[in-house]
Amino acid sequence: MPRLRVLAGSTVETLVPITDIVNSGRAHVISSDTFEGEIAVYVKNFVGREGRRLTSEYFEREDRKGITWSIQVQGRFLESHPANDILFGNIFDKPLKLPWGSSAALKFMQYMDPTLEHNLTSTSKPWALSPLIATMPHFAHERIHDLQETALSEAHESESFRSPFPPTTSIIDDTSQLQLASTSSSTLHSRSQTPSSLSSASLSASWSSNSDVSHVSAKSSLRENVKKSLKTSSGKRKGGKSDMIFQTPDERRSYFSDAENRKNVFLGPEDLITLDFCYGYLEFSPTLALRLPGGISFDLIRYWDKHPVRFICCERKNPSPGGEDVEQPVGKVFWCVSFEEGDNGGDGEPGKPASEGNGTNGQDNTRGVA
Repeated sequence: MPRLRVLAGSTVETLVPITDIVNSGRAHVISSDTFEGEIAVYVKNFVGREGRRLTSEYFEREDRKGITWSIQVQGRFLESHPANDILFGNIFDKPLKLPWGSSAALKFMQYMDPTLEHNLTSTSKPWALSPLIATMPHFAHERIHDLQETALSEAHESESFRSPFPPTTSIIDDTSQLQLASTSSSTLHSRSQTPSSLSSASLSASWSSNSDVSHVSAKSSLRENVKKSLKTSSGKRKGGKSDMIFQTPDERRSYFSDAENRKNVFLGPEDLITLDFCYGYLEFSPTLALRLPGGISFDLIRYWDKHPVRFICCERKNPSPGGEDVEQPVGKVFWCVSFEEGDNGGDGEPGKPASEGNGTNGQDNTRGVA
């Protein structure tokens, strides 16, 4: 198996090695002026720097059988963006050496994700990107600032909004509060208001009743009240999808395959998202291979030119007229994970910073589950 290095950062230019925390249950902290959160990476049969095979119970879970790799993210965008303009996918710095039969792989990708846009045959900088809310296999949303001048906001100010991350159980879809991020929600007078059944008075009472417990416990109780109230409010109306309540990830992905539906949802500082981008079509042992349904397989080692494979979350940017082949539709980058060829030496790289370089002052930028 090829030795891999894994890097993460808030931009392509600020990537730092996180190889040592792959499969460890620890997360790398991302903090910039566009996004704050955490990233955790799992790779099945991953070989660490010392040549040891690193395992994780993640791949033994019943709902993750067959999965070979996972990029998990939890955090929030620090400015509000329409979901249609938040993209996730791959970018490359130079043309790809596509193998014979690669059209089958592209068709498979388009089947898996009908919202995928790409120019992988670019003679300059190939790319493949999709709207994040439509392409993500597992997507959970929570409104963390949906009340003005209430206990929920106070809880956010006094305690970290994050639950332990990465979680010890698999991330599953949860869009029960996504209607609060919709511009067309019939239950809201504005994006900052909550359903009438969830009054500020009742929430304040809930907060007071928890005064003898920790802020974290009180915050959890409050969040449960928010969820219950939202479900009760949504349950009075039929239609499901129009209420942003989806029974399965496929329902969510199908609904958001429509660009107009994506444009009606805005994600910003008050929206905590938790994601698991995980699949089983890439194998890392005994060799790097792409395996598709129907027995189609590609030995990627033969075609990989050792160039970094980068996964990015970014803002959509429309290319200038005539620049479609040389430009990538990439605006602001929110975060990035890169897989590169490893070596037998240390995980550092000459010229690379030891930390994010955005206010961490060289501190350890990882966090584990307590």
